[in-house]
Amino acid sequence: MSSVSPEFDHSNREVIDLLATWLEDAGFNVTVSPLPNQPDKANLLAYLGECHPDSQGLMLAGHTDTVPFDAQYWQYDPFKLTEKDQRFYGLGTSDMKSFFPLILEALKEIDTTKLKQPLFVLATADEESSMDGALALVQQGCPHVRYAVIGEPTNLKPVRAHKGVMMEAIRLTGHAGHSSNPALGVNALEAMHKAITDLLTWRQELQSRYHDDSFLVPIPTMNLGHIHGGDNPNRICESCELHFDLRPLPGMEINSLREALHQRLQNLFAKDPINWEMFPLASGTPPMSTPCDSPIVKASEKCCAHRAQTAAFCTEGPYLSELGIDTIILGPGDIAQAHQPDEFLSLASINPMVTILRDLIKRFCLDKI
Repeated sequence: MSSVSPEFDHSNREVIDLLATWLEDAGFNVTVSPLPNQPDKANLLAYLGECHPDSQGLMLAGHTDTVPFDAQYWQYDPFKLTEKDQRFYGLGTSDMKSFFPLILEALKEIDTTKLKQPLFVLATADEESSMDGALALVQQGCPHVRYAVIGEPTNLKPVRAHKGVMMEAIRLTGHAGHSSNPALGVNALEAMHKAITDLLTWRQELQSRYHDDSFLVPIPTMNLGHIHGGDNPNRICESCELHFDLRPLPGMEINSLREALHQRLQNLFAKDPINWEMFPLASGTPPMSTPCDSPIVKASEKCCAHRAQTAAFCTEGPYLSELGIDTIILGPGDIAQAHQPDEFLSLASINPMVTILRDLIKRFCLDKI
């Protein structure tokens, strides 16, 4: 069933409603919450056990949407689960719909009547596009849970930190005129050259200031991804727009970075006859970092027999962290399969993931913390 998020913008309600039925049959209390501005999309929050203000609890979380796909490159039906060569093929098998049925499989050998702490399941909308599902959860609040596992594809290895991402635009407006006399206009393209030079200087300053060797690329990165300006070689360019992304390390705040960029542009063009504006192309996702000594990090390292690592991709983890929930990223899929034709989940990863989930549920919901 389709729940493609960007471009086609399909509803995720079929997925949410099916998952709600499964969880209700398993004894969960289930709440489905339509997104405030998109009633055809919804989050699901379900729980087992008793919730009270002092609850610790464990949340198993993931998103229900997928990215668009190029049908001509798929050998298998993206909307049908196909088993072949010890793999499950289908859109979202790795990233990350498979996580939800594995939760239910893990519960089959657990006596849920003996839970000492509540177990939550969270399923969100629009992670692949706007993060509106996670943002709605932050506004709604999610009390009585202290620890979370997001089942994004990590090859069964826990991830405790990842970079953030912000996608920004700078638009400069000058004045058009005949190119035979530069005094007849104000060239926005030339002014953008000045802005780009300053951006690259800022990038170097950020990379000199921030460094984290736990990341494969241990510095914040900036990519100049798109530029458009002018309409004819013999006309002074009136308008120019640049799009770029910045991927901050943990400890770098998106709002502070935007304020710094605003101040730089203000200083840069203080004496120039150019009009400038900056605006985000998306709300941006903050970086995430859960302390190494958090119980969820230590428990996941033990269950996986692997030290917690970092990742370059973004997740909904920072939004759970904002709610005071210590979060790790841990799932059976492979990020190399995410967003690819013939996306698949290896059958060999299923039983180990079920065992990991079962162990974590026992640790945080059955044992005393």
